[in-house]
Amino acid sequence: MRKNEEITAPIPTLTRDLDSEDALLTRADFHRLADVPPEVEWFANLKNPHTRRAYRNDVMQFIGFVGITAPEQFRAVTRAHIIAWRQTLEPRHLAPATIRRKLAALSALFDYLCEANAITHNPVHGTKRPTEGANEGKTPAISDGQARQLLDAPSTDTLKGKRDRAILAILLYHALRRAELCALRIRDCEERRGIKHLRIYGKRAKIRYVPIHPRAMVLLEDYLDAAGHRAEADGPLFRPVKNPHRTTGMALSPASVYRNVVLHYAKQIGLPVSGFGPHSLRATAATNALEHGSDIAKVQEWLGHADISTTRLYDKRHSRPEDSPTFKVEY
Repeated sequence: MRKNEEITAPIPTLTRDLDSEDALLTRADFHRLADVPPEVEWFANLKNPHTRRAYRNDVMQFIGFVGITAPEQFRAVTRAHIIAWRQTLEPRHLAPATIRRKLAALSALFDYLCEANAITHNPVHGTKRPTEGANEGKTPAISDGQARQLLDAPSTDTLKGKRDRAILAILLYHALRRAELCALRIRDCEERRGIKHLRIYGKRAKIRYVPIHPRAMVLLEDYLDAAGHRAEADGPLFRPVKNPHRTTGMALSPASVYRNVVLHYAKQIGLPVSGFGPHSLRATAATNALEHGSDIAKVQEWLGHADISTTRLYDKRHSRPEDSPTFKVEY
């Protein structure tokens, strides 16, 4: 196996047009697909580009450490190999979450091999993972007062200000990821059982429907009235406001949401920006919902988390400084 073909080799493309009604696999196509190792199938089956990139880097590092030269050699890996690799990561002063992610990448691969009956067990299972910081995410949440300041920061008199108010409201009232917000189309604001909802395309191609908060709805309507693209059902909801003729139909990028909206107004109101970002608004929304009595299982579904343990990382209720015994001490 050549250097760059290990786990990144693509599933062989077919020689016929799969859009044609009579498309059939040729005998050669059938045998080529039947011969694809499950290790390569696993990587090809990762749809999220961010997950694919991170997992590829993690698995390639393990490949380099163990000296794997063919996909089938993954089947000879034991827990001892995993532990030896983990021990080489620890002196590199990587964050515990980074080491856990690298082990999770390998575990996902070996789980797939177990499902494909290529191996009998997952060698990552039982390998100790760093626990420091595992009970609380590092993403900082902001206070309710800071959230109100942030929502009020954009101008009410300009298109950019109206757009940015709507963006901040969608993030703070619905806990969306940046990519989810940028993927929204006009048609994704739809009525369900008499209530306006957002149709959100989350990780692993999962769709969830979230009711739109009344205040966010007002700001969203104000933005759409000013922007003038309400009738473009298939067009992006949030768009650049500079050079409108050149950027017609173009969605706002996640990087722009971070840099030109969230970080811009955070600096404007004097929020400390170290570690602060759009995910902070997600953590803020989740914490606020939990503080006001929302069930954590409902919050898990709302956030689009596959595992409730991930939702707990967003729960900052136990880290509110104003609740510390420090402020109960009197002399």
